Amino acid sequence: MSESTSGTRPTLEAVAAHAGVSRATVSRVVNGGAGVRAPLVEKVRKAVEELGYIPNHAARSLVTRRNGAVAVIIAEPEFRIFSDPFFEQQVRGISRELTSYDAQLVLLWVEGPGDHDRIARYLGGGHVDGALAFSLHNDDDLPTIVRRAQVPTVYGGRPGWTGPADEPAVAYVDCDNRGGARSAVRHLRSLGRRRVAHITGPLDQTSAMDRLDGYRDELPDGDPALVADGAFTEESGARAMATLLLRRPDLDAVFAANDLMAAGALRVLREQGRRVPEDVALVGFDDMLSVVEGTDPALTTVHQDIEGMGRLMVRLLMRTLDGEAAAPVITPTELIRRASA
Repeated sequence: MSESTSGTRPTLEAVAAHAGVSRATVSRVVNGGAGVRAPLVEKVRKAVEELGYIPNHAARSLVTRRNGAVAVIIAEPEFRIFSDPFFEQQVRGISRELTSYDAQLVLLWVEGPGDHDRIARYLGGGHVDGALAFSLHNDDDLPTIVRRAQVPTVYGGRPGWTGPADEPAVAYVDCDNRGGARSAVRHLRSLGRRRVAHITGPLDQTSAMDRLDGYRDELPDGDPALVADGAFTEESGARAMATLLLRRPDLDAVFAANDLMAAGALRVLREQGRRVPEDVALVGFDDMLSVVEGTDPALTTVHQDIEGMGRLMVRLLMRTLDGEAAAPVITPTELIRRASA
């Protein structure tokens, strides 16, 4: 009878005997060490599975000097995190990729500046190997807190700040926000639309600024009255759309900086008797299926691989933990044409 069925927890020695290799070989394979030939790795993994061996976390930490945990810091209040599918998709990508590295996700969110001390204590306490932080605002103190804690970090989104001159470049993952916005406006112009409005995201975030810049690239002499501020929420999109219709009732197209705001804009357009896309063409940004599949008509939008970017953040962090340089990554965007434009 194997140790896994006799009621005794399998040991490294038991795995080694079962696989016909040394205890040191089993230890290197289990703890992610190098220098073991592929056939032996396969034998050890098979023995681990057959015996039901579970590595001792404390012992493993002594060998790898890692905790097997990564902090995911979202610089938004709780209601945003659980109401915006963007965060759900990105965290899903992060979680799935961390699983492949046998690492745990520790979720932290920031309701306000009062949470900074708590996060600083946690990061500085050596509980995690690294951190992933996204949705930061330009005046956020989190980058400074992370630097002081000396925790390797990868950011989601192009940073709106620069680190100290004597430190490596900030590692981050982002999509081509500016190029995606240009594609959206270019598409609306190609349909013959001449009064193209824009609903921005919060302009203390680089993604919103980059999308506004992309809009202006295509319309350098555009009417300022055709730009209204939003906050990446459906209600802010509805308010901005109402404002735009008061300012410029003759507008014939809208580019909203995310899908939630586009959904809010669509609701107001329909309430005010505007047909979409016949009277007003509409384009969003993100391609969040949980949003675009619920709109009528279906929402034309700019696609970014949100879950894939979460996975990339993890890979960059793991390279950093292994001592490799982690350069910023910009992923492509793609216009998805549907019925709203």
